[in-house]
Amino acid sequence: MLDHVSIQVTDVAASRAFYEQLLAPLGVSVQMDFGEVLGFGTPEFPFFWLGPPEDPAAPVGRGIHLAFTAPDRDTVRAVHRATVAARIEVLHEPREFPEYHPGHYGVFVRDLDGHNIEAVCHASE
Repeated sequence: MLDHVSIQVTDVAASRAFYEQLLAPLGVSVQMDFGEVLGFGTPEFPFFWLGPPEDPAAPVGRGIHLAFTAPDRDTVRAVHRATVAARIEVLHEPREFPEYHPGHYGVFVRDLDGHNIEAVCHASE
């Protein structure tokens, strides 16, 4: 079981704005702010961290896939609406993905550093 995840981003301020809009429908917001390092989560616990690369000359890794749990399908659709409103690239519109398992309902978007971010609900309609 994962406790928390941290990813490196090229522009912390821009990524903060991106994730604040994307994660708001899930009830996730910045809980800890150390300037260049941010901890997103719930008031009880920050579990998703953003920060700059330790070596600014090194490229930021791409191809990371992160999935955030949504309590229901309406919340997945709310994440999609927030994404569209922010003109964020949508990789896959909200739908069921039976190839993963019955009931897997998600939306996939691309963040500012090319990471594949998903909001997913595992419950039926």
